[in-house]
Amino acid sequence: MRRSALILAIALAGLGTSAAPAKTPALKLERVVLMMRHGVRPPTKAPAMPVSVTPERWPDWAVPPGWLTAHGTVAVTALGAADRATVVKAGLVPAGGCPAAGSVAIIADSDQRTIATADAWASGFAPGCALPSTHKPQDVDDPMFSPLGNGATLDPVAVGAAVRAAVGPGGVAALDARYAPLLRRLDAILCGGKPACGVTRTPTGLTDATATSRPKLRGALDLASTAAQVLLLEYADGKPMADVGFGRASAADVTALSEFHALEFRLLARPLPVARANLSLITPTIAAALTDPKAARITVFSAHDTQIANLGGLLGVHWHVPGYAEDDPAPGGAIVIERLRDSAGKAFVRVRYRAQPLAALRAGGGAPVEQVLSVSGCGKLCPADRFMAILRG
Repeated sequence: MRRSALILAIALAGLGTSAAPAKTPALKLERVVLMMRHGVRPPTKAPAMPVSVTPERWPDWAVPPGWLTAHGTVAVTALGAADRATVVKAGLVPAGGCPAAGSVAIIADSDQRTIATADAWASGFAPGCALPSTHKPQDVDDPMFSPLGNGATLDPVAVGAAVRAAVGPGGVAALDARYAPLLRRLDAILCGGKPACGVTRTPTGLTDATATSRPKLRGALDLASTAAQVLLLEYADGKPMADVGFGRASAADVTALSEFHALEFRLLARPLPVARANLSLITPTIAAALTDPKAARITVFSAHDTQIANLGGLLGVHWHVPGYAEDDPAPGGAIVIERLRDSAGKAFVRVRYRAQPLAALRAGGGAPVEQVLSVSGCGKLCPADRFMAILRG
């Protein structure tokens, strides 16, 4: 009996070592949609913040408020080149020359920074090919990117409930208390010890949504989000550290303070009723880009951090890029949606986030990092029909 048992054990062990591991089915990339934030810009107004927040003089920028900077142009161009390499490897476009007519569609919002970002991305993706982008005339409101009051509405009751759930127990007062140390650090940067200054003098408040306007923060956390983003843009644009936060902010401060920018989006842009309404004129275009046989193989939206946060909330995905807080939309960063098909003909969707780390962006761009994201309720490789149901609600 002992000899028979030994022989059986050896046989079973042999089977265990010789059995080949299950292989992941080969997947062919068929379509790509990028929802991309514009590149580095100055603050959208001058001065960047009220004098009650800081009496300091903000650094100068070489372009008008809100426009794409030269540094931002270089970084976005590098992203275009990196994206070209990715789709060339997958066989969607040839390695050399210009992409076939109609194979790439670029849709930009009508701000200068989004139009210029589309052009910079195209010049990196297809140098010398003059890929066109579709957009309204500069500064003419585009309902696709600003749908509320232009064909889309919010449900104030549903939005209020979702935002309160995101804020959590204790309301915004509890958030002020939780973030008090970081708020004090921001005040130290903004004020340099001067009295009657900073963001913490006004407690945070919350303005309810209406049918045509999103909910908004006011007070400390609202001001902190704006100030943190200004400091991040100064750093990302490569300004001397003497100009970043008036010489009082370190790279570690910039990263830590970006939590305020991410927090604003977590509370006000990612909740599902807000995200779905604010993307209501974009999601049909995304759906068509993934499913319409006549659609371009590659579709790019040159948009804003708001749309990135909305899409992140709609899909329930999360990312973390070095130098930024979790889920903070990086300048030039993109949510990338890919449709793939296996050898049996079954279609899947994979979602990635790609962006340049903050240190690389400051240095001029460089290679992006990529993360495959898990779609809520569907995972990292989502059956296409399930993904389309999530996208369409």
